[in-house]
Amino acid sequence: MKEAIRRLVEHMFWADRRVLELLRESGATRSAEALRLYAHVLAAERVWLLRMEGRDASAQPIWPDWTLEQVEEAAVSARAEYERLLEGLTGEGLHRTVEYTNSRGTPFRTRVADILLHVAMHGSYHRGQIAAAVRRAGGEPVNTDYITYVRELG
Repeated sequence: MKEAIRRLVEHMFWADRRVLELLRESGATRSAEALRLYAHVLAAERVWLLRMEGRDASAQPIWPDWTLEQVEEAAVSARAEYERLLEGLTGEGLHRTVEYTNSRGTPFRTRVADILLHVAMHGSYHRGQIAAAVRRAGGEPVNTDYITYVRELG
């Protein structure tokens, strides 16, 4: 299970990097909507990381109004922090239950494995929305499909 989750998170890093490159290069076709969605993806990654670490995530806005530069910083930071988390994660750690409150103050308990799966799937959902926003703005979205990632691995 740990290896499968690690692979999904690695795909998340790969897909995040591809979206960031697209936003960096797209110039006139960059959509404010795409940037807003991508900022949300990265902010949510941060929120879940804080929760898994037992830290307070309430100060992290879930829909931040970030510039491209702030998004780039958040992407680099998220990758480094998730790599650190995964490096120290054991099979037992995947089954550890995290207690947290959501943005509305409702308390929950969720296993680390389920949180990591959610983070990977949440990003995929919003990267699809980003692709649609880029296309609406006249640009060509990047392919962030898992199978494309696997094919690139060789």
